[in-house]
Amino acid sequence: METVSFSLGRALWTFLLAMLGSATGQPLGGESICTARPLARYSITFTGKWSQTAFPKQYPLFRPPAQWSSLLGAAHSSDYSMWRKNEYVSNGLRDFAERGEAWALMKEIEAAGEKFQSVHAVFSAAAVTSGTGQTSAEVEVHPRHSLVSFVVRIVPSPDWFVGIDSLDLCEGGRWKEQVVLDLYPHDAGTDSGFTFSSPNFATIPQDTVTEITSSSPSHPANSFYYPRLKSLPPIAKVTFVRLRQSPRAFAPPSLDLASRGNEIVDSLSVPETPLDCEVSLWSSWGLCGGSCGKLGAKSRTRYVRVQPANNGTPCPELEEEAECAPDNCV
Repeated sequence: METVSFSLGRALWTFLLAMLGSATGQPLGGESICTARPLARYSITFTGKWSQTAFPKQYPLFRPPAQWSSLLGAAHSSDYSMWRKNEYVSNGLRDFAERGEAWALMKEIEAAGEKFQSVHAVFSAAAVTSGTGQTSAEVEVHPRHSLVSFVVRIVPSPDWFVGIDSLDLCEGGRWKEQVVLDLYPHDAGTDSGFTFSSPNFATIPQDTVTEITSSSPSHPANSFYYPRLKSLPPIAKVTFVRLRQSPRAFAPPSLDLASRGNEIVDSLSVPETPLDCEVSLWSSWGLCGGSCGKLGAKSRTRYVRVQPANNGTPCPELEEEAECAPDNCV
């Protein structure tokens, strides 16, 4: 498995940024100051857990099948935010969440680093070409830039993504050795589609970032709507592990986010989410047929909209008959 890891901007700019004085990138008022050793390096492993067993409703099987975009993240101070729940996303993150286009978001991160010295490094990892699989990267963090944020787009989807907002890898005077977090789907608030394959339908006015749950949006058409569940199973997870070797020398940045390899994980342990059968409304009653002088019969039908899965409620009868007085007796 190959990984992609790169520092922000030009080599000289990155070196100067790492060497800036203590007045640069200090935490905002009221926040703790990291006093750990100057630098730490972490491996980041993103694991997709989006399987048809765990998420059977409308699971994308083709055009395109379930998969994950490349991962894009940054190590930063508290005066930079890549995304935040209940706040509006930037234009760059909108492009990434809707279409997987990373350029505008990259430029926003670089601008924040150059103008406010709030970003220490950028990192990326290759896309995962199925719903379950792994990809990885490495990132260097600094006491004044000990927060890590990243996003990964859910493909296909209107504007849905998973990610981390400002995870602090520093705890007082030490760097954390390992952090493992479950990830859940979020809506960027820029597209109003309910399903994975919804056509583009801009949200006007733009909404804020919200977490998608088993009951919200509360609409049967929602691809993540599982009213029997109290909460969705995690759709992905991320693992940060501190590396013991000395930080590597600076390498020129690589912007190739899509061409690197990844490892597909076939043996992930996933829950079985029950999916109940869903049927349409009844059709109108058909004509009443029968012999003259006797009761006849009429019928109506309905069809299966969602097949049950994983021991969900089975489908009811799809045809119903009732007695009637014949319209045209024979």
